[in-house]
Amino acid sequence: MNICTRTLSTTALAFLATVGPAAAVAHAQSDRDCSDFVFQEEAQAVFDSDPSDPDRLDADNDGIACEDLPHRPTATAPATPTATAAATAVPQRGVNAGLGGSTGPADFEVVGGVGLTVLGVGLATGHLVLRRRRRAVLARRH
Repeated sequence: MNICTRTLSTTALAFLATVGPAAAVAHAQSDRDCSDFVFQEEAQAVFDSDPSDPDRLDADNDGIACEDLPHRPTATAPATPTATAAATAVPQRGVNAGLGGSTGPADFEVVGGVGLTVLGVGLATGHLVLRRRRRAVLARRH
């Protein structure tokens, strides 16, 4: 195999092996769902900080994030350490939480996946074409 072709193939495979999994991890870490919040006011604060709603916290586009979450209780009695601990629940992720959820990959992820697929098919096709040409040249010589 030609050194240039070998170098190109190795570079493309190394790129695919390192960038592909990293893109999925980066998306998973930054995405927030309604299930990540205890109270509606917390989700609303995140939604208000970026009204473009990249986390899709406002499902019905009415400007109110995570409407199904409970509201923060009003302070009618002095807070005790046990009451504060009970109100601070650990956010639960996943389908079983019942709120939020991802609607699928973002547009740039789809474009990246299609681009990587086209690159892989192009490399495989180029390799096959080069092999056939080399065999044809070798057959003419003999």
